Amino acid sequence: MTPRLTEWSVDAAGIATLTMCDAPRKNALSLDMAAELEERFAAIQQDETLKVLVLAGSPEFFSTGANRAVLDDLVTHRVRPRDLLLPRLVLDAPVPVIAAMAGHAIGGGLALGICADITIVARESRYGATFMRYGFTPGLGMTELLEYVMGPPLAHELLLTGRTCRGARFAGTGAFTHVVARSEVASKALAVARELAEKPRLPLVLLKTTLSRRKRELFEAARAHEHVMHEATFATPDVARLIEELD
Repeated sequence: MTPRLTEWSVDAAGIATLTMCDAPRKNALSLDMAAELEERFAAIQQDETLKVLVLAGSPEFFSTGANRAVLDDLVTHRVRPRDLLLPRLVLDAPVPVIAAMAGHAIGGGLALGICADITIVARESRYGATFMRYGFTPGLGMTELLEYVMGPPLAHELLLTGRTCRGARFAGTGAFTHVVARSEVASKALAVARELAEKPRLPLVLLKTTLSRRKRELFEAARAHEHVMHEATFATPDVARLIEELD
């Protein structure tokens, strides 16, 4: 049997925890990981006992985004950028999602995190939208979502440079809900989840749907112009060369 790339648990209070645990690949969003996340979120849609979801990774890596194989598929058009809809899974979850990003969150990994309703990051870990490092423009709705979450100045700098920053850089900016020590991320996420789980499910579902509406709109709007940019940038030889240089 193929080992699972995620772990799943639900406690008596209705708090579900979905943990990405593909440590050898740094929780990269491989096709296998994407398929398993889709399966998990489909089950979440059907489970009316849940009140809140904690989305987590390993202590070192929340998720490092698309892996080499997926990037190769994008360059050769075996996978279309518009087919990469993982952030929508988080946005469309019926209950509030808490992203417990103790480890590094890069590219698509950061996209998953900022689509959550509450985000908790570690001072020591690194976060960034690194698409431009590889010669192609950002996707996964990041051109709109990052600006909405972080504000234009910081978002534009991160998107244009492809730079990663320590979580401590975001303290006091409002970019993330909580910035704490890496060792405190899991406990902080659980404390917030317990507070949410004290509420009845129906108001949680209704309010989550309302509060995430703007992010869903931005995600869909971004996909249109991101697709145009991808059609141009993925066709350049620079992208294939830079991806070839990946470890």
